[in-house]
Amino acid sequence: MHRFFEQLSSRIIAPFVAGSSRNSKVWPCRCGQSLFFRNSQCLACNALLGYQPEESRLTSLQPGPEEGTWTLDADPDPDAGLFRRCANLDMPAACNWLLPANDHDTLCIACSLNRTIPDLSVAENPERWRKVEIAKRRLVAQLITLGLPVIPKTTDEETGLAFDFIGVDLEGNAPMTGHANGLITLDIKEADDAHREQVRAAMHEPYRTLLGHFRHEVGHYYWDRLIANGPWLDAFRNLFGDERASYAEALDRHYQQGAPLDWPQHYVSAYATMHPWEDWAETWAHYLHMMDAVDTALGFGMSAREMDFDYQPFPTSTLYDPEHPGGTAFLSFVNAWIELAGMLNELSRSMGQPDFYPFVLPAAAIAKLHFIHLVIQQAGGRADEVLAL
Repeated sequence: MHRFFEQLSSRIIAPFVAGSSRNSKVWPCRCGQSLFFRNSQCLACNALLGYQPEESRLTSLQPGPEEGTWTLDADPDPDAGLFRRCANLDMPAACNWLLPANDHDTLCIACSLNRTIPDLSVAENPERWRKVEIAKRRLVAQLITLGLPVIPKTTDEETGLAFDFIGVDLEGNAPMTGHANGLITLDIKEADDAHREQVRAAMHEPYRTLLGHFRHEVGHYYWDRLIANGPWLDAFRNLFGDERASYAEALDRHYQQGAPLDWPQHYVSAYATMHPWEDWAETWAHYLHMMDAVDTALGFGMSAREMDFDYQPFPTSTLYDPEHPGGTAFLSFVNAWIELAGMLNELSRSMGQPDFYPFVLPAAAIAKLHFIHLVIQQAGGRADEVLAL
């Protein structure tokens, strides 16, 4: 098993050392052209492409012995087996993922999570669905890479995960984006940039994206899977607060009174102050943002390590478990992220764009991020691999 976090840590220490990486964000086509996560066909040689989620890699394909089957150029093992391309490839979702040829389903693991897709007879919905699926595949790929269980509700109704992408109902009521018992609902209008920006401004949010929605809501799902009634619950309550407090009252108080004035000293966002569940979900989303962004930056040789920033690195005392043997590597990751975010914020400003990462992480949030890291590490056994590419 590749050690994702250990590999990422190595790249943070020596970001420009050459070498291949299983978790790189760029892959080679058989013709040598660079391939990217969303590609389904090479623009240089027209080779057909497919993403293999179990191995976190995009590869060019060769026709298999049976119609509709494919072998992988990237796999030197002749016994690796045959694959099929996801049936949603030719739908507006434009899915480029693969599944084993002997799988009885026609949809890949990411698409099999869909319970409801938007009404495609609505003119705007095919493009909206495409955008939603691009974000969702990025989420699912990261969850699989971290070793977290990704189980469709069609396989396990009680503990599985599913998505509803819906619009207004027959009475004209808009759906509420959220999570309930493994079902994540998204108002399909969130895929409209103008609508999403209008809501972001009205809600006084510094950041609102489709991927951000997914990472937040899936945090609620994994709280149910990894924290509720488990060995981490008491530690969660000590760090985040008691989730048994009334959610309805907390929600009403948040929208009536807003966040406490000192929230930047304790939370990753104002919304995280609303209830311990929201603090967890917001911090979880930031953890996934940070992991994916650092991994991507290092995959392209980007590092702010040589920049003259006056940031004071966080000490081990800020960790949830200062004595944990992986604490130093985790702090290296956090400090590398803060430097990288500073550099990318300046790049955004140079283009007249909003900050790339419009947040400031307080010391209290570092302990919560470390807690989440340890929970994922225990659950998936691969969170430590992310920090060591």
